[in-house]
Amino acid sequence: MPSFDTVCEAKMVDVKHAVENTSKEITTRFDFKGTPAAIELKEKEITLIGNADFQLTQIEDILRNKLTKQNVDVRFLDKGDVQKMGGDKVKVLIKVRDGIETELAKKIQRIIKDSKIKVQAAIQDGKLRVTGKDLDALQATQALIRKEISDIPLNFDNYRS
Repeated sequence: MPSFDTVCEAKMVDVKHAVENTSKEITTRFDFKGTPAAIELKEKEITLIGNADFQLTQIEDILRNKLTKQNVDVRFLDKGDVQKMGGDKVKVLIKVRDGIETELAKKIQRIIKDSKIKVQAAIQDGKLRVTGKDLDALQATQALIRKEISDIPLNFDNYRS
């Protein structure tokens, strides 16, 4: 039976390149000279460090620009709250989304069932596997998911026929 997986995964290599390029730009820009402005990537968390909220916003803009150049959807970023560090420093944690959350997977599953397309959807470890008898039904399901869920970057992979 033909099937595909619906996933929400960023290419971490491209994210790493974007963070590295942002770090290079921070070190060369005149307005960041002599400030603690920095960016770090650990696992799936990006940490922005700066003097004030304004500086964090500038670093985030540079990061978003670099991610766009690397063809990484900025909707993968899940920005946290600004936290104070020692002295004048502030930081913000940005998590890179990985996997479909259970609530969203159930919502997508409900949308597929309500559409009456003859496919089955099963939730598996942060993925949603959709199985059907013919490829046309699977393509219709992909179009439906893209139309209904637009706020989260979903990809389709692991095609089997």
